[in-house]
Amino acid sequence: MEAGDGAEETPLPLVLSRFQVSEEYGFLLPHPLTELPAPYGPWMEIAHDLPQLIASRRLRSQVHQMPQLSTRHLQGREELHLAHLVLSFITMGYLWQEGEEGTLKVLPRNLAVPFWEVSQALGLPPILSHADFVLANWRRKNPNGEHPRNSRARGPCSCRNLDTIISLPGGESLRGFILVTLLVEKAAVPGIKAIVQATHAILQQDQETLHKALQELAEAIGDMNEALKRMHDHVDPAVFYAVIRIFLSGWKDNPAMPHGLIYEGVSDEPMAYSGGSAAQSTVLHAFDELLGIRHSQESTAFLHRMRDYMPRPHRAFVEEIHRAPSLKQHVCSSGDPRLRVAFNRCVSALADFRSYHITIVTKYITIAAAKAKAGQAEDGDRAGLSAGKPPAALEAKGTGGSHIFSFLKSVRDSTREGMIRA
Repeated sequence: MEAGDGAEETPLPLVLSRFQVSEEYGFLLPHPLTELPAPYGPWMEIAHDLPQLIASRRLRSQVHQMPQLSTRHLQGREELHLAHLVLSFITMGYLWQEGEEGTLKVLPRNLAVPFWEVSQALGLPPILSHADFVLANWRRKNPNGEHPRNSRARGPCSCRNLDTIISLPGGESLRGFILVTLLVEKAAVPGIKAIVQATHAILQQDQETLHKALQELAEAIGDMNEALKRMHDHVDPAVFYAVIRIFLSGWKDNPAMPHGLIYEGVSDEPMAYSGGSAAQSTVLHAFDELLGIRHSQESTAFLHRMRDYMPRPHRAFVEEIHRAPSLKQHVCSSGDPRLRVAFNRCVSALADFRSYHITIVTKYITIAAAKAKAGQAEDGDRAGLSAGKPPAALEAKGTGGSHIFSFLKSVRDSTREGMIRA
């Protein structure tokens, strides 16, 4: 996990495996474990029962009875990622069990200390992030039932054949939200490989390979957009807004927890971390760096902070692309109109993806919030917060703490500005 320490200039070749990026699964953890070794049974027992424990308001008492476990028996990347996933889900349930008006100021030692230690080992923050929620939280229902026929998202993986490892309140909508996001990550894989091909082609002055890589990238971004559209089939907006969203909320820039959280046994001072956010996905950061997209100062500051929530090797991958020779400059100086068209097609596809993300956020936050306020929100399958009172603290913000619409529109508009004008 020490890949890409930044000591050297762009090493050649840019190889995905150096950054724990999979040829088949991209930034997804290729084969997540579903059970920890026997000593960690107390964690797994609570984690597998989270929705019921939260719904019955019993999770906090269960955590208080949990033994203090050492993390020294955890071995290898997969065990560490599963431990981080389990402890992050337990932490979110523990803090938000009573809703935003029943928050706590202290995470107890028996949860805080191991969570901190596992986080330090992985280079991740001690909070639920995209790396836990999506990248490490999937398994095949029937590993032998569907065999990959091609590298596209709908070949090897489908919502039918996938399930989450750990869950929270929200039932099928929560499962759908996680798995559709996973399918967006999977659809990006040919685009991630195209980044490598493009960087090599620039160095070798191979315009044909570069043109093909840019076509692959544009197609992959289009496939990501198609995957994102499946959110409508699998996620009820009322359930997402009133039930799921609070459990993704952090304790930085959140009025419900203005002073952050004390991790008992780790620090006497409270610490503040952002909640889960799509901005923590390495995919779009990598595409932005390759295409030379430059966002506003405020958006850039937020996006760069979100990189601290990525697995360390993935962050190094993005930094490596940043250090590589400029694709945009190469296309401009080549004078090749085919390359300019292919480059602009990638930028246009990325802007379209970001526009569609705004459409999704409008439906699942803005419209859902209006319906909840008007008392029109349907009950759906609100397994969890029996009162069904939606969180108000983050109405205009994303779970990562950003002012969501101004941020998303700014990022979309600056993407469009990245086109090469004839």
